[in-house]
Amino acid sequence: MQRIDLTHYFKDNLFSNNIKANSKQDAIAELLDMFVESKYIRNREIVLEMLHQRETLGSTGIGKGVAIPHGRTTAASDVLIAFGKSEKGLDFNAIDHKPVHLFFMVIAPPNDDGNVYLPILGSLVTILNDKKNRDALQKVEDFSQFISIISGD
Repeated sequence: MQRIDLTHYFKDNLFSNNIKANSKQDAIAELLDMFVESKYIRNREIVLEMLHQRETLGSTGIGKGVAIPHGRTTAASDVLIAFGKSEKGLDFNAIDHKPVHLFFMVIAPPNDDGNVYLPILGSLVTILNDKKNRDALQKVEDFSQFISIISGD
């Protein structure tokens, strides 16, 4: 699969290098609130319910300290990705049973132009499978550093 450039799906107001959450539910809500406060999401409760429903299908904690809660909703007009980092790590019911430190929330409309939702998820996983990228993201302090890691610069 060809890796797509993810940089324009990230915005600096959807970036947090220190999320405060202490639980899986709190982490999902905190990441979602970045979308809500930035006015990218119109109906918080609908999206929160969709994300919780997605988690009942299986944890989006993909292992190696990473979680990618995601879903499609009519409350979103564009595909966007929020990033949050937790220094202490959270129990996210990850497949490897290890704490999650890096969170990427992908929200997409039901039908996106060019159907990029699944390729975005695939490209994100490709980036995150590289230990060097995960280690760099653990140390990220600001949005420009973050984007340079995501873009592979």
